[in-house]
Amino acid sequence: MTLPQVRETPSARRRVAGADAVEAAIDAGEPVRCVVLPEATDDLRSAEVVSRAGAAGIEVLRVAPRRFARMRGSGTRAGILAVVGPDPHADLATVMARGGVVWLLAGPVYPGNVGFAIRTAEVSGADGLYVDNDFDHAARREAVRASMRADRFMPIGWAPAGRVIDAARQAGKRVLGVEDVGSAPPWAHDLTGPLLVVVGAEAEGIPAAVLGRCDAVTRLPMAGFVQSYNLQAAVAALAMERFRQLEARRASDAGASVREGRA
Repeated sequence: MTLPQVRETPSARRRVAGADAVEAAIDAGEPVRCVVLPEATDDLRSAEVVSRAGAAGIEVLRVAPRRFARMRGSGTRAGILAVVGPDPHADLATVMARGGVVWLLAGPVYPGNVGFAIRTAEVSGADGLYVDNDFDHAARREAVRASMRADRFMPIGWAPAGRVIDAARQAGKRVLGVEDVGSAPPWAHDLTGPLLVVVGAEAEGIPAAVLGRCDAVTRLPMAGFVQSYNLQAAVAALAMERFRQLEARRASDAGASVREGRA
C-alpha cells in the first residue's frame, strides 16, 4: 500500500541571516521567534539589532562560536541570525494543521536517542515532533539538551500516541509507520504530502495497537545481523528520502512548466 499523490506544504519556519535582513523582518512585523548570535561578539551592528529585538520582546540566544558557525552554514558570513515562523509552543491541533510532516516516537527508552531524533526532525524542517513515553522531568530535560534545544525552534510535545494520531487524522494527514513488518521500502511510498511518521522504541518497535492505526508501514532495508537501526538513524533515513522525493518533484514540475511555456 502506497500513500496517495499529494502536494507538499513547505516548512513554515525559515532562517534569516544578517543584521539588515533580521532588522527588516522585525520592522515588517514578521513573526520573529528568536535572534541568535555568538556569545562573545563585538559587532556593533549586531548589537543594534539585539537591542531592537529585546524591545520587541523577541528572545535572544547567545551560543558558542562553533555552534553558531554550524547554524549559520557555509553560504553566508552573517554575524546574526533569526528564526521566523510559527510559535514553537503551538498546540497539537495547530501543528498538525500546518500541512507538512510531523513525527511521533512511540515508546522510546533512552532520552539521548530521543534528543538526537528531535534534532534530526528539526534540521529536516518538520512541523513538530511528539513523544509517547513516561519520561520524568529529568529525562525530558536530558532529551531536550541532546537535541541542542531544538524546542526553541520547533514544537516538541509529550502526548499519548492515540491522541497524536487522532489529531493527525482530523488534519487530513496520512499515518506512516516505520517497522520491520513493512512490505515496501521508503522510496515506494509518497513522503511529500501531509504526513505523520511513527517510529517505535529501540528494542520493542511500534506497539501493535499503534501499528494497527497506520495507513501504511515501511521497512528500512537491513543486511546485518542485528536488524535494527538506532532511533535517530531511522528518522534520518526517512527525512532524507523525503528530501529526495521533494527535489525530484520540484525538478519534474519545473520541467513541465518549461514544456508548457514552449507549447
